[in-house]
Amino acid sequence: MKVGIFVSEAWGAGSPIEEVRERSIRAEALGFASAWVPYLPWAADAMASMQAAGEVTERIEIGSAVIPTPFFHPLALARQAATVQAAIGRPIHLGVGCSNPAIVAMHGLPFERPARHVREYVEVLNAAVSLGAKPGGPREQAGFVEYEGETIALNSIYGMPGGQALGSILVGAIGPMMLEATGSVSDGVIATWSDEGAIARMVVPVVRDAAARAGRADPTIAGVIATAIVPKARAEAARDAAQAEFGFYEQNLPYKRVVDASDAERIGDIAVIGDEEEVARRLAGFREAGMTDFLAAPYSVEGADWASTAERLSKIDL
Repeated sequence: MKVGIFVSEAWGAGSPIEEVRERSIRAEALGFASAWVPYLPWAADAMASMQAAGEVTERIEIGSAVIPTPFFHPLALARQAATVQAAIGRPIHLGVGCSNPAIVAMHGLPFERPARHVREYVEVLNAAVSLGAKPGGPREQAGFVEYEGETIALNSIYGMPGGQALGSILVGAIGPMMLEATGSVSDGVIATWSDEGAIARMVVPVVRDAAARAGRADPTIAGVIATAIVPKARAEAARDAAQAEFGFYEQNLPYKRVVDASDAERIGDIAVIGDEEEVARRLAGFREAGMTDFLAAPYSVEGADWASTAERLSKIDL
C-alpha cells in the first residue's frame, strides 16, 4: 500500500497556491508516494493547484480527489488534465466524482442519475484521452469524439497537442451503483470516510468484480481519511474533536451509508487519529482490507497540524 498526502487543505480554510507549492516540496522530500488536491467551493482551483504542485517537484505523483463532474464538460476537463500533465512532464491521476446534491444545487445545476452520469462522463474522458494521445490529423491535431448516452451526447472535434494518456482516471464513489460504474469504466476508486471494514466489505468486492467483468486491470483502491498523529494522551480528545466537526456527515447521504457499513460506530473513530503506534496499526488494517493507496488528509487539532502529521506519518514503516 502506498501512502499519499493532501498538499492543499481538505478540511479547513483553503490553501493559497504558495502553500500548495511549499507542502508539495516537503511531501516529496519526506518520501510520500503522491500529493493530492481537493476541489472545494472555498479553495483554489484543483487543476491549477495540481500544476503548481507538479512544477516545483520532480518525482512525486500528483492527483485530484475529486473534481465534480457536473461543473465541467468532459472534453474540457480532458483537455485541462492533459495540459497540466504536459506542463509538469509526468502523468497525473485525475480523480472525478458526482459531488453531492447539496453542493450541486448550490451551483444551480440538477443532480440526476449520478451513477449513470459518472459512467458516461468517464467513458467520454477515456475516449478523449485516447484520441489526444493519438491525434487523427496534422492541422487540428484532432479527430472526433462521438458519444450517444442517456445523460451525455456529443459529436465534437477534440485535439490535444502533445497529449499523452493520463496516469489514471479515478472516481470518487461510495454507493453500490456508483462503485459498480467505477469498476466498469475507470482505473479505480477514491473512497472517502471509509474505514477498514467498509473498504473490505463494501468497496473492494464491488469495484474489483466490476473491473474483472469489464476486462480491466486490477483497480486502484484509494481512500481519503482525516489523519492526525497526536500524543497518546491527546488521542481520545482529538477523536472527540473530529466527531464534533464531522458528525453531521452521519446523517447525510452518501456518507451515512459509509458510516453504517463501517466497523466504527461514529465518524470520529473512522478518522485515523492517534500516536504513531496506533496510526501504524490502522494503516496495516487498511492494507489488509485491500486498499492500495492511503491518502492522508491531515486534520489540524490540538497536538497536530499538517507539518507535524506529515513528518511523523512519513516515518511509519509499513
